[in-house]
Amino acid sequence: MWCTNCNKFSYFDTCENCGSKTQQDEPTEVFWCGGCRVPIIRKLSDTSPKVCPCCGNEIKYLSKDLRPVFPEERLLLEIIEGKPFKYAHSSVWACDSRYYIDGKSKNLSLEKIKKMDVQPIIKDLEKYKSDNDYACFNSFIDKFIDCNREHLSTIKEESFNFVRQQVENFPDYKTVISFSGGKDSTVVADVVTRSLSNPKIVHIFGDTTLEFPATYDYIERYRKNNPQTIVKKAKNRDRDFYSICDEIGPPARMMRWCCTMFKTGPITRTLSSLFRDSRILTFYGIRKNESTSRSKYDRVANGANVKIQKQTVAAPIFYWTDIELWLYMLSENVDFNDAYRLGYDRVGCWCCPNNNVRSQFLAKIYMPEQSERWRNYLIDFAKRIGKPDPEVYVDEGKWKARQGGNGLAAAEDVKIRYTNCTAEDHAKIYKLNKPIDDSFYNLFVPFGKVSKDLGRKLLHEVVVLDIATNVPILSIQPFSQSEFEYSVKIRTMNVADHENLRRMIAYQVRKYNACRRCLKCESVCPFGAITVSPLGYKIDETKCKHCKKCVTAKYLDGGCLMDRFLKSKEE
Repeated sequence: MWCTNCNKFSYFDTCENCGSKTQQDEPTEVFWCGGCRVPIIRKLSDTSPKVCPCCGNEIKYLSKDLRPVFPEERLLLEIIEGKPFKYAHSSVWACDSRYYIDGKSKNLSLEKIKKMDVQPIIKDLEKYKSDNDYACFNSFIDKFIDCNREHLSTIKEESFNFVRQQVENFPDYKTVISFSGGKDSTVVADVVTRSLSNPKIVHIFGDTTLEFPATYDYIERYRKNNPQTIVKKAKNRDRDFYSICDEIGPPARMMRWCCTMFKTGPITRTLSSLFRDSRILTFYGIRKNESTSRSKYDRVANGANVKIQKQTVAAPIFYWTDIELWLYMLSENVDFNDAYRLGYDRVGCWCCPNNNVRSQFLAKIYMPEQSERWRNYLIDFAKRIGKPDPEVYVDEGKWKARQGGNGLAAAEDVKIRYTNCTAEDHAKIYKLNKPIDDSFYNLFVPFGKVSKDLGRKLLHEVVVLDIATNVPILSIQPFSQSEFEYSVKIRTMNVADHENLRRMIAYQVRKYNACRRCLKCESVCPFGAITVSPLGYKIDETKCKHCKKCVTAKYLDGGCLMDRFLKSKEE
């Protein structure tokens, strides 16, 4: 255990010195050996002399983390500086946009690259590509591996043992690997298959349709190089990214509907089709060092803490840093996504609002057509919602901070409009944006048994019975309301907490009005009772266990993911 407050090792969950909570992982730092010209990974608790294990020279602190700069990215840096091959014989590493040339820091100005014309860069990259070789780079990598063998052995052993332990902890679970094609999932796939000596473990690739071209190339290459491995593609074939953007606006940092609609949802469907009602143990590449939010994750999680309810997730490389990932891949000769050679430090969706300025710059160079199309779309969207300077709004990245559905017609769909019924207690008249059909009544299956036979036929009333007592708890009745074009009267009865039941009713009304087939509800349901298709939203009465997770804020705030994405400032 490690106390971050005292910066010291501890044997206890609470530091015996200061009383603060300790963490399981021990932080590392990166030092530089001027003799070998490579980085050295050291644990903070290591009190031995700070010398290189290979040459014995004194090493000096360099940074918290690093990644190797491959010759392709090195050449790009040189072209930006106007001096091709300037660093061809140097040991080049980086952390974000800060480069380390033979241990000396050099910052790449983001403001500079934002304003650069990429066309000359593209021409120069093509011009000098054939003369750009790996000989010098490989020699430094060999030395890097030699100098960090002991550290590699330590992290390998811990991760391998973790994987084996999790399989023992969940013996009845089906094991899968979440495989994105990025460096993290690549390492996890190798660690899991090797530690279990099982190359046949199912890999699930969530194809968002927005992956880098290099990612698709890598997935196909991985399949060919691992013929025993089952690689399943999870893809939303019902929805188109740009058409959804037209309806609810492009994704933003706090509104990444694309993850649910094009990744989590399709993966849920794939798991259900492969394993039906089985519980799933998923190994995935989450690391606490990636972000502040991920630092709060648990290494093993399930229940409300995971996106797909039928799975338990486990992170073998949860405590690893970037440089440890690269140490593993380069030393074990693990093939990886070529996008990293170009300078990308993450390879999710190429147009993700979480991408940094450098990633956007690289997209202009290596994906010019897609990049230009996306920029033009964002400008048109900015005009549509009334932004006064649409090009500035886009180029300065302000679109990434967009929140809610202001300026969008769809924002009206998430608002719950109702009037109180003066004739009956505990009755409300809700506004709908379309006539009532069977799909509306189906939304109330989680509350109990939906019966058309027990309702008053002249009023077209439908009654919902409590599943345990068979007592009516809801009355649903089409209603004519002068204020609303379409409306329904819903009355609660025979319950102790009318307010809580009405809150859940409002969630289902919102679903009926606002559903954009995001597939979130499919992921929330642990029993596979909910399906969302072009035909509509459907709850299978034979599968529904009335757990009410689909109408519980803990699992789905607002009852519909669109509430978060489309809620306007007026609410």
